[in-house]
Amino acid sequence: AELRKASKRLSCHKRYKIQKKIREHHRKVRKEAKKRGHKKPKKDPGIPSAAPFKEELLREAEQRKQRLEELKQKQKLNRQKEHEKKRKLEAKKNAATIKEKAEGKESSGKSKEKTKKLLNKNSKKSFCRELMKVLEASDVVLEVLDARDPMGCRCPQLEQAVTSSGGNKKLLLVLNKIDLVPKDNIEKWLNYLKKEFPTVAFKSATMMKDKTMEQVTKRRARVDFSETSQYFGSKCLLKRLQEYGKTQDKAIQVGVVGFPNVGKSSIINSLKGKRACNVGLARGVTKSMQAVHLDKQTKMLDSPSIIADPSNSVLALALRSIIDPEGSDSADVLEGVKAIINHCSKQQVMMHYNIPDFRDPEEFLSLLAQKRGMLKKGGVPDIENMAKLVLCDWTGARIKYYSQPPGFQKPPPYLTQQKIAEMQEGFNLNNLEQENSKTVQALKHPSPASSIAFQSAGMTNGTIEENKVMEEGSEWGNMETSKEEDEEEEEEDEFTESDDDEDYVEEDDDDDDVQVTRKAKPGKRQRNPTNSKEQRAENERSRSLSFSLDKPADEDDAYDFNTDYV
Repeated sequence: AELRKASKRLSCHKRYKIQKKIREHHRKVRKEAKKRGHKKPKKDPGIPSAAPFKEELLREAEQRKQRLEELKQKQKLNRQKEHEKKRKLEAKKNAATIKEKAEGKESSGKSKEKTKKLLNKNSKKSFCRELMKVLEASDVVLEVLDARDPMGCRCPQLEQAVTSSGGNKKLLLVLNKIDLVPKDNIEKWLNYLKKEFPTVAFKSATMMKDKTMEQVTKRRARVDFSETSQYFGSKCLLKRLQEYGKTQDKAIQVGVVGFPNVGKSSIINSLKGKRACNVGLARGVTKSMQAVHLDKQTKMLDSPSIIADPSNSVLALALRSIIDPEGSDSADVLEGVKAIINHCSKQQVMMHYNIPDFRDPEEFLSLLAQKRGMLKKGGVPDIENMAKLVLCDWTGARIKYYSQPPGFQKPPPYLTQQKIAEMQEGFNLNNLEQENSKTVQALKHPSPASSIAFQSAGMTNGTIEENKVMEEGSEWGNMETSKEEDEEEEEEDEFTESDDDEDYVEEDDDDDDVQVTRKAKPGKRQRNPTNSKEQRAENERSRSLSFSLDKPADEDDAYDFNTDYV
C-alpha cells in the first residue's frame, strides 16, 4: 500500500485563531500609520505656462539632469578602473605564489622563518640588538637601579662592556624608587656606590600628565596626580649631563639601560617633564630604541630591558627576568615566590600581609588566597593565581622592602682604580653629594618597621650579545600569537627542520597532547617523566567521558519539531 501524503487541512479552531491574529496585526499596522501621519507624496505640478522665463528654467533643469548623468558615468568608469587594478594585482600575487611553489617549499619556508624572526620584536635577540645599538650610540650610559635591591639590579656584563669600550664613554648609576626605602638605608647605599661610579638619587614620576590625562581630569574631578606625578633628582641629573656636555663641546647622547621594571622610561619622562615614552607595570613595554630630545645639547635614548642569564639563581630570575607572570608557567612563578619569601623576614611579611604564622611559602600563599577570596571550586585556595599577584607586587612599586649593602667594599675585577678615576672624571662629585642629600631629605621615607628586610642575591648576570641568547617559547607572555604562527608554519612547511637546537617538541598520536622538554636550568627543578604519563592517562579518561557525554540522544527520545503536540 502506498503511503499517502500528510494532509494540509487544519482544525477549525486553529484556522479561526490564525485569521483572528492576522486581523489584529493589520489593525495594529493601520493604527501606527495613523499616528505617524504617513501621506502619499504629492506629484510635482511643474512650471505653470503663465510663469515668466519658463523656457530658461526648463533648459536649466535639463542641464542639471545631463550633469548628473555625466557624473554617474564618470563614477562608473572609475569603479571599473579600480576593479581592473585589483584584478591585475591579484593576478601578480597568484603568479608570485606559483613561482615560489615551483622553486620549492624548503627555500620559501626558510626565508619566511628568517623574516618572521627579524620582524618579531618580542624576541630576546631583538632586545639584545636594540640594547647594543643604544650602548654604541651613547656618550653617557645611565644604569638604572632599584633602590630596594641595588646590587641585584647591577649587571657586570654591561658595566664591563661600557668600561672596556674605549673612547670617552661614561657610566652613571641612577638609584631610582628612593621613596620606597628607609632614609638610613639610602644613605648607606649612596656611600657604597659612589666609590665605584658617580651615583644620582632619583624618584621618578610613575604617571605623567598628557592630553589623554587632561581629558580624564576634566570628566572626573576626583583623579589626583599629586603623588604619582612628583619627581625628585631630575635637576641634579640634568646638571651632571650638562657639565659633561660642556667638557665635550658637542651634543651628547645619553643611553638609559637596566633590568625590567626599574623605571628607565619613567626617568626619561621625569627629565622631559611630560609623557614621552610608554610606561607600564608589565615587563618589556619598551621593545626598541627610542630617542627623546631634552634640549639642543642632550638627547636621551630609551632601551629595552637587559635579559637575565638563565644561570642566575631562582630569586634573580623571578625579580629580574623578562618573563611575564600572566603568560609564564605556574611552576616557575611558584618557585620564584618561594625564593622571595625565603629571603625575607618572616615576621615582617606576616605584619605586611596581615596573616597568621605559616610553615612554608605554599601555606603563606594558601592563607593569603583565603584572606583575599581567591578560591577555586569547592573552596580550594587558588595558589597559582595568588603567586602571580604576589610576584607582580614585588616587581612593581607596591611593596616597600630594602636590602643592606655588603659589609666591605670589594669592587669587581673589571673595575680598577684607573677605571674608577676615568668614570668620575668630568663630574663635580662634591656638588653631586650635596644635591643627593637634598633630594633624600625632601622625600618622605617609610620607617624600617613598616618595610620588609630583604636578603639580596648579589649582582645579576645578563646577556648583552645577540649570539649568546637562548630563545625559549614559554618565557614570553604573548603565547597566543606565537602558537598561531607555529600552526601556520606547520601547515606550509611540513618537512622543514627547526633552527633551534636547544628546545624540541615531542608530539604524540593525539594532536592535543604536546609536551615541550627543555634543558634543565640551574635553580629550576626538573619534571619527572612519570608525571607526563599520568597526565596522558588522565587526558584519555577525560576524553572518553566527554565523548560519552557529548553523544546525541537516540532518535526515539529526540524532540520532533514537525509534530503538533497540542
